[in-house]
Amino acid sequence: MAYQQAIEEISVLIIEDDVRIAEINRRLVEKVPGYKVIGIATDGQEAKEQLEILCPHLVLLDIYFPDMNGLEFLEVIHQQFQETDVIMITASREISSVKEALRNGVFDFIVKPLVFERLKNSLEKYQEFRSRLKKIQTENQSINQEEIDELLNRQKEQLHSYLPKGIDKITLHKVTEVLNHSEEGLNAERLAKQIGISRPTARRYLEYLVAKDQIGADLSYGDVGRPERIYRKK
Repeated sequence: MAYQQAIEEISVLIIEDDVRIAEINRRLVEKVPGYKVIGIATDGQEAKEQLEILCPHLVLLDIYFPDMNGLEFLEVIHQQFQETDVIMITASREISSVKEALRNGVFDFIVKPLVFERLKNSLEKYQEFRSRLKKIQTENQSINQEEIDELLNRQKEQLHSYLPKGIDKITLHKVTEVLNHSEEGLNAERLAKQIGISRPTARRYLEYLVAKDQIGADLSYGDVGRPERIYRKK
């Protein structure tokens, strides 16, 4: 009878000061096959104790706590618990927070409110990353440049490739290309005609790019009728 290798169970510690949110996150994590939440910590002292005792593979970490800053605690994890990886799950949207988190090696940065599909996507990518890394370690004593590039590219893809429901990568690229070649800016109607999509669809993509801070939007007041939003590259 053929032996089938068991899937590695990935242990998770949730560090979140709101017990209700922590419990919701636990249920969402454990809906993804291969994951087990082994602890929930609600403050800095509890988080450090559980890290020392439980040695989790992965931490889901918030930024805002009454007794600590999650970004500062991320440095502690990075320095003292080097076998543990981190996914930030936080309401923080500041660019400085994202930059600091990336500098300290987070696998992903997810903004609250947490959407299950977004979390599932991240956890599945982390599984792939661990599986690939483990395979390389098993087969080789050292790692070559091609394997390093592959691992790094997987992490970069995870941080940049996720698109929300209703946003298609190809259409998004077309929208961006049209905006990049428009010096005066476009409204949703003009963009829709150029690309061949409906006006509401064009508006959805434009507002997505505004929310991502990749383009700007201004109100244009004409002689007649309601003002319209004009979208421009930054």
